[in-house]
Amino acid sequence: MGPSLKKNLTIPNVLTVLRMIIIIPLTKFLLKQDFIMAGIMILLSALSDMLDGLLARKLHQITNLGKILDPIADKLTLMAVVICVNVLYPHIAPFIVILFFKELLMLGGGAVLLKLKVRPPAARWYGKLSTVIFYTSVVTLILLKAVWKYTNAVLTIVLLAVTTAFMLFSLVMYTVLFVRLVQERNRKTKEESISPKVTE
Repeated sequence: MGPSLKKNLTIPNVLTVLRMIIIIPLTKFLLKQDFIMAGIMILLSALSDMLDGLLARKLHQITNLGKILDPIADKLTLMAVVICVNVLYPHIAPFIVILFFKELLMLGGGAVLLKLKVRPPAARWYGKLSTVIFYTSVVTLILLKAVWKYTNAVLTIVLLAVTTAFMLFSLVMYTVLFVRLVQERNRKTKEESISPKVTE
């Protein structure tokens, strides 16, 4: 096992990869309207999301790979659920479109940072909060339909409206952070270009 692989083969990173794998059965159960199993998959995904960050800090296993994989796993899970929920609840399509494009913008911003050789920042509290709210809303809708056979269009719209509001808040905060990182990178590049070379 090479040193790079050994460094990145940590419990938090394994949990993050597991979260990506869970997307497959989660999507299958949602589309089959097996809401109980879908709810279990979402809970497992949410628990792994909380545990990987907690363990990374407690075990001092924070890695650059983990900082990249964690938001990717979050966004893939979110987009998979968003697409499935849109299939099951076509009337909430406008909210789904907003969430979908928000995640695309986030992925695009991360790609731009990588291209500029700027390390994407780890998930911030507002990103994690919006993810928790998203999971809570989706699990609530699924449990109501699966356990109590209850559906309510107003409740669905309210929950998704709250989720959308927090997602947009998260997007604004990450946009501010993105601009700051790009400005810092440009400033450092400019300083390096005008600094006199040190010669012996």
